[in-house]
Amino acid sequence: MSTQNPLRAGLIGLGSMGRNHARVLQALDGVELVAVADPVAAADSAPTGVPVVRSVTELMDLGIDYAVVACPTALHEEVALGLAERGIHALIEKPIAPSVESAEAISRAFDERGLVAGVGHIERFNPALRELRTRLDLGELGDVYQVVTRRQGPFPARIADVGVVYDLATHDIDLTAWLTNSRYESVSSATVSRSGRAHEDMVAFVGHLSNGVVTSHLVNWLSPLKERVTIVTGEHGCFVADTLTADLWFYANGSQPTEWEGLRQFRGVSEGDVTRYAIVKREPLLVEHESFRDAVLGKEADIVTLEQATGTVAVAEAVLAAAAGRTAIDLTPGQPLATV
Repeated sequence: MSTQNPLRAGLIGLGSMGRNHARVLQALDGVELVAVADPVAAADSAPTGVPVVRSVTELMDLGIDYAVVACPTALHEEVALGLAERGIHALIEKPIAPSVESAEAISRAFDERGLVAGVGHIERFNPALRELRTRLDLGELGDVYQVVTRRQGPFPARIADVGVVYDLATHDIDLTAWLTNSRYESVSSATVSRSGRAHEDMVAFVGHLSNGVVTSHLVNWLSPLKERVTIVTGEHGCFVADTLTADLWFYANGSQPTEWEGLRQFRGVSEGDVTRYAIVKREPLLVEHESFRDAVLGKEADIVTLEQATGTVAVAEAVLAAAAGRTAIDLTPGQPLATV
């Protein structure tokens, strides 16, 4: 593969997320979107000038350097193994697979062939969370105590094959492990299904991370309020990231003495200054694609590895098991946990 010519990319799946991938790939510097594979998509549903073929085999036969896998999660293993067999790099939409066993099979296939593969956990590329990660790494919060996320909104009709844990909570599992440079050691959870579907549409779960941080996550498809919030509390205050607007605030612990006798009796923190940061807001999906393109070209790039994504699936499995058994699940050290 020559770096003088554009990378030849293919897209598998033209659903809601697939159409976004097509839009970004079509305009991505150094990349040519060769074709899209989808067995049922209309011929004119791809970007202008990009053909739609009916099978992954047809797409691979066109001679592509890498593929973006945006088909239903249940098909990821079959599609990914086919790509690996043909020596084609892959960016796989999250979650990587519907089970740890399936995710590990995908990981082995690409590792054995020395291929570049990543997983589309797009929240890592959100400007607010990237800024937050940088500030945490610089130690601005001091010791981190807790991560709280809320991810709720109306039901997305596009989702049919998984519940809210695999579709939405995997975002929070991954971003929490990434922000804290840690992994989940235990989880306990509760789920409900109120929409008449086989899968859960609401989950609440808590976790303990290997570095002592505690976490709490509320996720559902049952709220008319759309919310995507991450709160990280620590020694010096707390960060609040809104990933819908890509805004980041810092609430500092107060440093002024409190004269009110009733409040002085409380041995904790007080309100301090609030800062809203000015952040360059680039589209997360574009940044994700730029990073993966650079990885394929052999450049240093920040992509979500298959190992990390497999760890996220392991935690998701544990969340569902904990809810089913109404008990805490111990994620034994040495197992493929969610790691940075």
